[in-house]
Amino acid sequence: MSVTPLLQAKRLVKSYHKNRIEVPVLRGVDLDLEERKITALVGRSGSGKSTLMHLLATLDRPDAGEVLFRGDRLDNTSPQRRDSFRNRDIGIIFQFYHLLPELSALENVLTSAMISHSAWSYFRNRGQLRRRATELMNRVGLGHRMHHKPSELSGGEMQRTAIARALMSEPSILLADEPTGNLDAETGHEILALLRGLNFEDGLTIVMVTHDESIAASVDRTVRLENGLIVRQSPSSALAGVA
Repeated sequence: MSVTPLLQAKRLVKSYHKNRIEVPVLRGVDLDLEERKITALVGRSGSGKSTLMHLLATLDRPDAGEVLFRGDRLDNTSPQRRDSFRNRDIGIIFQFYHLLPELSALENVLTSAMISHSAWSYFRNRGQLRRRATELMNRVGLGHRMHHKPSELSGGEMQRTAIARALMSEPSILLADEPTGNLDAETGHEILALLRGLNFEDGLTIVMVTHDESIAASVDRTVRLENGLIVRQSPSSALAGVA
């Protein structure tokens, strides 16, 4: 019996323009992402990794091709539908954290709920939401630091805060763009261990862009891009064979 992939890219094409010059980035990418697995997207700078991540997150739209979630197409839907998908079904973390400097770590985690709820809904559920944010801060090991502002946190602590923020909506998928790229090796491995724990304990599907070959070697599946195309996937899975 065939299994519908959790998230799919079908024949994705994307180019950007610099003045009058068209710069192809993705040239027809097919990718099936299996539920409850950790997948690493690897390749040289400019190979299309981050662009593919942004298209999967519906932060951008392809020039051609399709993005599907549980078999339903997303890329051609309304902005409201894509916003709903991002607010409910995925969490996103970035290399540079994107924390608001004037807010405490706990308040930064709560911003995810502020965005996804109406003002009235947030006000009505603020106690429950604050409890969840507190639980997440404890889970990522920052229960003692949640009232500190980003300027008072280390790089690893800021990334842990960003992970907690991404988990507020209880997403099915966590998309991580170079989550350890701005950290020293020891702290990077701590963040990776945290992500592995979320995958193992919660069954969270994780897709990460990374330049670190040791990280790529330690996850369930590695997808290598070159010149906007997938050139290798390993190990092969039930959903996608070796390209």
